[in-house]
Amino acid sequence: MWRRRSLHVSDPQCGHVAGQPGVLAGRRRGGGGGGAQSARRRIRRIRHAGDQDEEQHRDRRRREDRVVQRQRGKHHGGEPAPAGSVIRVNTADLQGRTFFVTGANSGIGRALVEALAARGGAVVLATRSEERTRPVLSAIHSRYPGARAQWVSLDVSDLTSVRRAAQTFLASGHPVDVLVNNAGIAGTRALSADGYDLTYATNHIGPFLLTNLLLPRVRESSQGRVVNVASAAHMMVKRIDWSVLERRATPKRSGFADYAVTKLMNVLHAKELARRVGGTRVTTYALHPGAVASNIWRALPRPLQWFGKLFMLSNEQGADTPLYCATAPELATTSGRYYDRRREVRPNPLAEDEALAKELWARTEAAVA
Repeated sequence: MWRRRSLHVSDPQCGHVAGQPGVLAGRRRGGGGGGAQSARRRIRRIRHAGDQDEEQHRDRRRREDRVVQRQRGKHHGGEPAPAGSVIRVNTADLQGRTFFVTGANSGIGRALVEALAARGGAVVLATRSEERTRPVLSAIHSRYPGARAQWVSLDVSDLTSVRRAAQTFLASGHPVDVLVNNAGIAGTRALSADGYDLTYATNHIGPFLLTNLLLPRVRESSQGRVVNVASAAHMMVKRIDWSVLERRATPKRSGFADYAVTKLMNVLHAKELARRVGGTRVTTYALHPGAVASNIWRALPRPLQWFGKLFMLSNEQGADTPLYCATAPELATTSGRYYDRRREVRPNPLAEDEALAKELWARTEAAVA
């Protein structure tokens, strides 16, 4: 989105990884007269370009919706999709498939459930706040009449809440074809209800337990999937300090360093889960959604949040790779891989360490016991 700009910015989600969406590449423009005034002009140009990009994105979404509605109509005797239509996101009919998405009332999660509902998928919005989720459900039902969307109360950082949510949902008898572990936080210093560091509880420990509890239902699907929304930030990690999985642990690193470790854990979790469900109809994926201006960065100072949004992807753009991993037919025979911009890429070498993945599994299993 911003790769043509010649400014350089350090992006907290992508770290130093070159070429990621939303990261500015190239040299900082030379000095000279103009100083602050020149900088203000550059920012105005960037914001103007961003407005144009957003307008183009909204136009694309409108075109996509028209194609999707026509494609869905084809299955009900309606008008077929126009020949030669090419859009970025999948237009496969998702009728009959149910997607359980955490953190679905804002950011990437909201954009993802809206895209899934547009294609006929049933969506389960697993969030903490019914009040904040109700407008999302209303928007889905209004925009896509007949859409199947429901709310499940879930605080993924609280193991009691995770168990209650899974038990309640499983008792309903509803299927789960795809579980998307999307909820996450960054830069927050606190302890969870169970005494774990909140970043680790939210980004890894809770999703691990939720996955284990819902996995029997995912196994019943004709093509079950587990999708972990990770981040390229995991590339920065050199080692894992296992003390972070102990209760009352107080990490000594920065909030972002802990975030990066949890994202490595997401990739390792997907890899080890793939090994454990090998030979079944369940496949797993981890992915980098891009540098997205989502609410995950709400703990950052407001000036940094505002500045970062100038250079980051929209939530809709960030939902593209999660949508791909959750629905693409061509991924049905691959599992345990890591994706960036719809392409399989090599993760951090630590993420390919089978012994490390097994150790993480064993330690996390003990933490949730």
